Amino acid sequence: MELAIVDVVVFLVFLVAVIAVGISVSRDEKDSESYFLAGRGLSWWLIGFSLIAANISAEQFVGMSGQAARDSIGLAVASYEWIAAVTLVAVAFFFLPKFLRSGIYTIPEYLEYRFNHTARTIMSLLMVVIYVGVTIATVIYLGAKAVDPLFTGTVFGIPLDISTLSWIIGIVAAIYVMAGGLKACAWADLIQGSALIVGGAVIMVLSFMALDKPGDFEGIDAAAVHETLGVDQNDSFAEKFQVLKQKKMHMVLPRENTFLPWTALLLGIWIPNFYYWGLNQYIMQRTLGAQSLAQGQKGIVFAAALKLVIPFFVCIPGIIAFSLYSEKMQENAMTDERLNAPVLERFDEVRGGSAAANKVFPFDGDFAELHAAQAEEILAFNVAVAGVEIPENAAPADVRAATVQFLSEKDLDFKKKVDEGKEFSLTDLNAKAIALATGENRPAWQRIISGEESAVEKQQELIGYDYDGAFPLLIRYLTPRGLRGFVLAALMGAVISSLASMLNAASTIFTMDIYREYIKKDASQTNLVWVGRMCVPVCAVIGCLIAPALADPKFRGAFAYIQEFQGYVSPGVLTIFLFGLFVPRSPRMCGVLGLVLSPIIYGLLHLFWGDLAFLNRMAITVGAIAIVLVVATLVSPLKEPVSLPTQSKIELKSSSGAKLFGLVVVVATAVLYVIFW
Repeated sequence: MELAIVDVVVFLVFLVAVIAVGISVSRDEKDSESYFLAGRGLSWWLIGFSLIAANISAEQFVGMSGQAARDSIGLAVASYEWIAAVTLVAVAFFFLPKFLRSGIYTIPEYLEYRFNHTARTIMSLLMVVIYVGVTIATVIYLGAKAVDPLFTGTVFGIPLDISTLSWIIGIVAAIYVMAGGLKACAWADLIQGSALIVGGAVIMVLSFMALDKPGDFEGIDAAAVHETLGVDQNDSFAEKFQVLKQKKMHMVLPRENTFLPWTALLLGIWIPNFYYWGLNQYIMQRTLGAQSLAQGQKGIVFAAALKLVIPFFVCIPGIIAFSLYSEKMQENAMTDERLNAPVLERFDEVRGGSAAANKVFPFDGDFAELHAAQAEEILAFNVAVAGVEIPENAAPADVRAATVQFLSEKDLDFKKKVDEGKEFSLTDLNAKAIALATGENRPAWQRIISGEESAVEKQQELIGYDYDGAFPLLIRYLTPRGLRGFVLAALMGAVISSLASMLNAASTIFTMDIYREYIKKDASQTNLVWVGRMCVPVCAVIGCLIAPALADPKFRGAFAYIQEFQGYVSPGVLTIFLFGLFVPRSPRMCGVLGLVLSPIIYGLLHLFWGDLAFLNRMAITVGAIAIVLVVATLVSPLKEPVSLPTQSKIELKSSSGAKLFGLVVVVATAVLYVIFW
């Protein structure tokens, strides 16, 4: 992407302004409450914008937009936003009052009052590990990946690749968090959250304009757009939008869908949402710093309302982007040095005999459809690696027949489906052959017990379209000079804002739950603030070191990486908090019991039923832990409910206005589901 001087100036001025504002408003943070909780003085509008800015990152603008561009997903990915709106309303009136009443600094701290000190310690350690090794590293990687296509060349001889960009993002975020704590984050979030909404709205409007009159914009083949949509070039915008709505704007996906099956909407999707919005330190820290309960509730409900509009700024532009630039997405997939190009070069090497034939090459359905002949060649190679005897120059039909015969002999379930008359696509056969070649057809527990490591390496998946390029393409071709720099700054600001929130949360938990409790119990306020500041660069450095490694195909993408690892922890955390908050006589042992059972149960499900959607695995884990905790409560209930501490620093009167507006948000969410069902 070519950036004009004005774009670069706007971009740099925005970032400098964010850092300057963050540092200037929080220069006198001398005690732990001021540094970690902004002196419990945040107003509702700061809380609302800060919650959105802390949440929205490259994962939404790049990942979610890209998922929406897929025919198999479309607008259904918006459930992550719209379910979050309902979740936030519940958090405001059921979770927040109990947390603010107890005067806690951190979410794990509540566990000590309700259960015991051991439960607090276990959750604190788990949270620090998850933040540093998973969420911080993932946000850095996704942010670097999002802006990587937008920058080329070198600066002072340093290449602007993902590794370099990861360090830039990590350092910028660490600077103002280290200097100013939560107040710096909140005020920086105000700027970045506002820019996000404005920038997203601009892209949405421009994408609508391009859909209405594609011939007026650079890089769009208007005839191809109209042909793809099946509309006449004189049709109105409303008619074109209606076609897209019928094709891709549905909230319910089939049960077999591995991304977000409709079954996950019943329970699975609620688990990570309640964990994220109600029990996640880097989100809840903003509300724990509220001036009063009413201000906190207003801020959360305000954020819930903003969540309803995010899909219109992110998902719908992604859907439109595919209609406008599908050919460019196809071209990018084949030529981009981060996507198909190096994989195809490797395939030519091993097929030609210049490299060891111990590699297999997966491809998705789009690749098989767009490059059928090449996909047939890859299938023939992969099945040969798996052990199928393929005659030289065999016809594609013969290769498929030999593959089906071989797989039927090795896989009884596959044979059963063949006998029932089920037809397998080229992509299905290739996936089965690869699983056989790498040993992935066997349950993970069998591979672990046997200790056998497959010598066959699974390569990065070949794709038909670069879906993650949807939003960057809109920025590249639709935004005029100057405005392009602003949108890029808003995108980078989203990444840095989320990262800053996580760094601040990790620092708070380590300082208040680990350092103060185990390393130096008599630490002064100055010492606690100093430790908190020092934690920030340490966490940032670790995250920057891990981030580039997430490009490895074995992690199956950053989204899968973060969800799978959090899946070991979040079901247990959510279950014990639900029992702690709403089952007064659940015994103190429940805290440790739930935290310990969670990784065990989820891990077993991952080993035996790894092909089950992770949201469904989370739901099963929560159900199993809940049964155990119910039994524990029936067998050994508390004689009297636990008496929790009560603080008197802030007003704890609930907001009736926030309740009314929260009800409006819930009704509006239901209406959106009806419209796009």
